[in-house]
Amino acid sequence: MEFNTALLHESFSGNTQTGATVEAIYQTSAFACESAEQLERIFNNKANGYAYSRIGNPTVSSFEARIAALENGIGAVACSSGSAAVALSLMNILASGDEIISCTGLYGGTIDLFSDLSAFGISTRYVDNATPEQIEPLITDKTKAIFAEVIGNPRLNVTDVGTLSAFAHSKGIPLIIDSTTATPYIIKPIEYGADIVVHSSSKYINGGGNSISRVIIDSGNFRWDGAKYPALAEYERFGKFAHLAKLRNGLWRNIGCCLSPMNAFMNSVGLETLGLRMERCCKNALELAEFLENKNTDLKVNYPGLKSSPYYSLTQDILGGVGGAILTLRMGTKERAFKLINSLKYPLIASNIGDVRTLVIHPANTLFAHSSEKAKAAAGVYDDTVRVSVGIEDIEDLKQDFSEALGG
Repeated sequence: MEFNTALLHESFSGNTQTGATVEAIYQTSAFACESAEQLERIFNNKANGYAYSRIGNPTVSSFEARIAALENGIGAVACSSGSAAVALSLMNILASGDEIISCTGLYGGTIDLFSDLSAFGISTRYVDNATPEQIEPLITDKTKAIFAEVIGNPRLNVTDVGTLSAFAHSKGIPLIIDSTTATPYIIKPIEYGADIVVHSSSKYINGGGNSISRVIIDSGNFRWDGAKYPALAEYERFGKFAHLAKLRNGLWRNIGCCLSPMNAFMNSVGLETLGLRMERCCKNALELAEFLENKNTDLKVNYPGLKSSPYYSLTQDILGGVGGAILTLRMGTKERAFKLINSLKYPLIASNIGDVRTLVIHPANTLFAHSSEKAKAAAGVYDDTVRVSVGIEDIEDLKQDFSEALGG
């Protein structure tokens, strides 16, 4: 199946019990069983079925199956928020004393989360670019994961997933990739060797800005060594499902960061138009970036699809020439940045991306409010930076709006 067909039909055929063309919303806390013996088997993973929505729900399971199939993974676990999923994807395999290596070009909330993990003895070492040359000198026997975003938010750096995964595997380390800003429309990281992929599904997958969620997809390809990863030792018997088995039966279940049935339903509905929306958003982003770069020499336009971007060649090579739907502008001063934001008519001033509407924000004092000046600069965030998440509006309206906001 091609991409848009797969969105509708891969691992999904509606509700087979009723014939409904969308999955039902099982808005219930618990599921009754026919006998005590049946419930016992379900709780001990000896029978299929549902017992309590914190540990399993049909609406959520349907969404997880569709995402896993779309990313060519062996399974997925949906969480109630993006931060929860990033934390669990790492804490599921790490212990006190372990280290993560990551690129500085991360979403501010992820940087804050990595800082919080230090209280549990898990430290993060940063490189400017997630390349083998920069990462190799930092690897020690404590390095247990490499983490990167495909397209950094909001730095808009591009990670060479194939090269990085091959390097990580040569060192016996799993590669965890955040593909939120790229989505499976642009790239499927597992096909390039990524071991675990995470998506903030409240962004482009949902598309309507109506739900908070994230999903973890496991490739099933990494060979988990119980000696190196003691947390997974008792789950080695599950083979390629070891990571997922531990996640479902451990932290995810016990912490309780489950996705609600309603939000899973909204994500499934949004997922079906992901290809159409991404095609329009990415096309609009490129046209707007080119328009602004050619029109106004007083601002700096950053977008991976521009020939002026240092990531242009990599965007052509691994992203099919599609640079995503986010661009950033450097206005010269914070005052000019605020003036632009406040002068725009169509874009909403909001701290989200992936909405059908164009959104703008001043990331330095919002998304990166808790970051140091050094961390902000490393993430491509300055006092004069404006982040634009481009929506599906008619591009001529967006061009006119930005032109007028910049002074004609």
